Amino acid sequence: MTARRVWAPRARAVELDLAGHRTAMRPAGGGWFEVDVGGAEAATDYRFSLDGGAPLPDPRSPWQPHGTEGASRAVDHASFTWHDAGWRPPPLASSVLYELHVGTFSGPGTFDGVVTRLDHLVELGATAVELMPLAEFPGRRGWGYDGVFPFAPHHAYGGPEGLQRLVDACHGRGLAVVIDVVYNHLGPSGNVLPAYGPYLYDRYRTPWGEAVNLDGPGSDEVRRYFIDNALMWLRDYHADGLRLDAVHAIVDTSAVHFLEQMATEVEVLAAHLGRPLWLIAESDLNDPRLVRRRDAGGYGLDAQWDDDFHHAVHALLTGERDGYYADFGTAADVATVLRHRYLYRGQYSTSRQRRHGRDADDVPGWRFVAFTQNHDQVGNRATGERSAALMSPAGLRLAAALVCLAPFVPLLFEGEEWGASTPFLYFTDHTDAELGRAVTEGRRHEFAAFGWGPEDVPDPQAEATWEASRLRWDEVGEPGHVELLEWYRALLRLRREHAGLTDGRCDRVEVTTDEDARTIVVRRGAIVLAAHFGDGAAAACVPTGATAVLVFPPGASSADGARVEDGRVSFDGEGVVVLCVQPGP
Repeated sequence: MTARRVWAPRARAVELDLAGHRTAMRPAGGGWFEVDVGGAEAATDYRFSLDGGAPLPDPRSPWQPHGTEGASRAVDHASFTWHDAGWRPPPLASSVLYELHVGTFSGPGTFDGVVTRLDHLVELGATAVELMPLAEFPGRRGWGYDGVFPFAPHHAYGGPEGLQRLVDACHGRGLAVVIDVVYNHLGPSGNVLPAYGPYLYDRYRTPWGEAVNLDGPGSDEVRRYFIDNALMWLRDYHADGLRLDAVHAIVDTSAVHFLEQMATEVEVLAAHLGRPLWLIAESDLNDPRLVRRRDAGGYGLDAQWDDDFHHAVHALLTGERDGYYADFGTAADVATVLRHRYLYRGQYSTSRQRRHGRDADDVPGWRFVAFTQNHDQVGNRATGERSAALMSPAGLRLAAALVCLAPFVPLLFEGEEWGASTPFLYFTDHTDAELGRAVTEGRRHEFAAFGWGPEDVPDPQAEATWEASRLRWDEVGEPGHVELLEWYRALLRLRREHAGLTDGRCDRVEVTTDEDARTIVVRRGAIVLAAHFGDGAAAACVPTGATAVLVFPPGASSADGARVEDGRVSFDGEGVVVLCVQPGP
């Protein structure tokens, strides 16, 4: 027999609804109800009725084949034939993450569509695919951060079997898989959890609505719900890690924080499965407690995104100073981040108008993820401009080199490697017309403060906004794009070949800057990066005997490029040179 179970502590009676036929469920203690089903009924789409009300999908639904408003469907994970026995991901310290959105990465916009492009990622030098949220969300297109069925892979992407095929194919090509999950809030449309129990808590608020109840009455089962979800992705879908969205919006005053509990249970699962499992947090707090060991007072997560790295590089190379970019802008800021993980380690932040962050020098560099583009930093701009639209060609190459040669784990965002011309816009497909209008108006109101007119901000609800965000694979081999792609490939090849580039000891990073000349020189072991990011001529000192391996503009002896002499690089304008110091006798 197969059981259907549901936690509904507020209900006096619960019935299982199978195609309109209802069967009473028996109380199982602790607010749980269950009933045995068998034979054909086990494969029938189902819902639950609480106290005789309208049937609702299962809060733990493993599949919503007809979207958020449809019935739930059971999934037999054991029925899928895996081909990844013995698979082990590379250490996180030597990994290169590639973030992508399933719906815009390929022509079909599905899990199977991603499979057709995996060889490109392998040739690039990526070692792990990071998938933006997959949990069932309203409509067919969206970023996924408004998901309402955390256990169900999105139906329009290909559902459970589609995801299993993708993960299996990734492992077959030597690529790990990281899934982006959202445990700080739930989407507003199609969310049935409040009808079942105290999943949300109005004592706390997030920028997206009520917070998840992790420390109030009934929170034990809520914590269990989300931790079971994390374990499911890692166990049943063979994922190698999770990216935890905006953990600064997770409020938990318990003695054992939700994130610490999750890290402990994931470690237990990793030991059982015999393979490492990663937890990577997104946070804007500059708090190394997230990744410190638990015996040192931390939560024991594996890594966290480093926003300070992005902000420092972006502000330097674009000149933008609005919002949080007001806190950044010099080459010295980039140097500080490379050596100390954060720029703000307790000093006053102008944009926040208060002190921010704390020192993280005791934490290895590979516990931080560095990037110059990601879905937030691109998609949260009014018109979704990528760095290719904001930086000069030399600036793009310098940004790429800083990411790929940093003492952190590099992350690239889909299409970044060839300077994709397509934007990455914020798009939704809310079936609730009123909510859709509110999202559109809210987006336009948000950017009105920055001088954008309503007609200038693409409508998130319009299908054309999503279409505009889809990658154009036909441009990969076009002039300008193919050269940048080869630059990225060469940088990641250097990262694989030189042990000093995967050494997370930031105290070994040597950086010199000249703000007046607008030059920066970074040395990591045998590899030296020298760049000029200003107009006119400039020069920078490099180790004697260093040989150029990558030069932009092309040609080390070019009249309008960079000239590499013994112990010196001369630039006639913006330029980037990567050199290798030959070992001594």
